[in-house]
Amino acid sequence: MSCTLAAMNERNPVAELRARFAEALRNSPAQDLEKNLQALLGAFFERFDLAAREDLEVHKKLLERAQAKLAALETRVAELEARASQVSGEPPP
Repeated sequence: MSCTLAAMNERNPVAELRARFAEALRNSPAQDLEKNLQALLGAFFERFDLAAREDLEVHKKLLERAQAKLAALETRVAELEARASQVSGEPPP
């Protein structure tokens, strides 16, 4: 699920959360309150596509590795182009 800016402007997330929380209090027994609150908060935050810190750290490391590989490949291509231009006698691109 993704949340667009237009949808966010149309609804007030805090008011919606407050309304859902009030409804949960009215409709559920006290022992189910924690379970219902967790479900409501989970659904509320799911709409914002939040990621866990661990997921962000994993993706950060993958991106850093990909950037390092890209830099190495760019260097290698530049070396090969320079070598090819020396062999052919043309200036490098």
